[in-house]
Amino acid sequence: MKNRPKIKDIAEKAGVSVATVSRALADSALVTAETRQRVHDLARELDYRPNVSARNLRTRKSMAVLMVVRDVGNPFYLEILKGVEATAREAGYAVLMGNTENDPARETEYFDMLRDGHADGMILMTGKLPPSGGWTHLAVVVALEMIEGSGLPHVQVDNVAAARGAVEHLISLGHRRVAHISGPVPEPMSVYRREGYRLAMRDAGLEIPRGYEARGDFLIESGERCCRSLFSLSDPPTALFVANDEMAYGAVHQLRRMGRDVPRDVSVVGFDDLYLSKAFYPPLTTVGQPRAEIGRTAMAVLLGILAGDGAYGIQPIVLPTTLKVRGSTAPPRF
Repeated sequence: MKNRPKIKDIAEKAGVSVATVSRALADSALVTAETRQRVHDLARELDYRPNVSARNLRTRKSMAVLMVVRDVGNPFYLEILKGVEATAREAGYAVLMGNTENDPARETEYFDMLRDGHADGMILMTGKLPPSGGWTHLAVVVALEMIEGSGLPHVQVDNVAAARGAVEHLISLGHRRVAHISGPVPEPMSVYRREGYRLAMRDAGLEIPRGYEARGDFLIESGERCCRSLFSLSDPPTALFVANDEMAYGAVHQLRRMGRDVPRDVSVVGFDDLYLSKAFYPPLTTVGQPRAEIGRTAMAVLLGILAGDGAYGIQPIVLPTTLKVRGSTAPPRF
């Protein structure tokens, strides 16, 4: 078997020292551009690959980061992962996905991985910290799912304003009986989206009838369940603002089972703008979040922390949302 090429093989061919090759491969400014180019060309010619284990042993870094989510099967996270991975790759980091399934024991295990040096930092998207504590010295960035009072840097959207805008769209179409399917209150993201709904209704002078706020859990089945509950009321709504797209899919499926057309009989607005929402029938009106940008920004903040920049964690970074008006909303039939 052919021996794996080493730095000294490149050094011999280039006629420079091993230290110079090492600096050139790291694109150090201490090496001239001409020498850097020659070393990189020889590395490609020899099919040189760095010994990552040895490098990590020297630097005491794993050169890996964790992205920890509630459910790795949820397509919502894919665009965020792409943004995280693109920025991480540019900096020489690998991205490991952590799947908690809302299990506190698994959540704690990922923090243990961070403490034990199996990863250098974490992008946390579960909205939860280990109850045992011991995480304050770790490099953690919270993305989207807020953890109030944690002191950790956050990358998020304005959930109140985004939800408010979605409900105002329904009101502008003429809807007066607008109900809300929330996420798992009292989690902050769910609370803020519900607050946006309430503010829009209040500003329009519309009361929220008893039973018009149904509590879901962000899963499709809860959208179906909440929809059944809302349409068992004596005066059911003509429009639904649903706290995420997945529950909105469930609500639309349930409305069809009950013989109600969307949007002719009931208008539905979701939140997230999953890639399936364009292909869904009818195409779902929803709040679009810049998921790839959220991933890129969260990873950039994490890289800053790993580089020793202490400027993060005071004010959250808030990225804009966009209401995507599609075929699931229309004026009500009176």
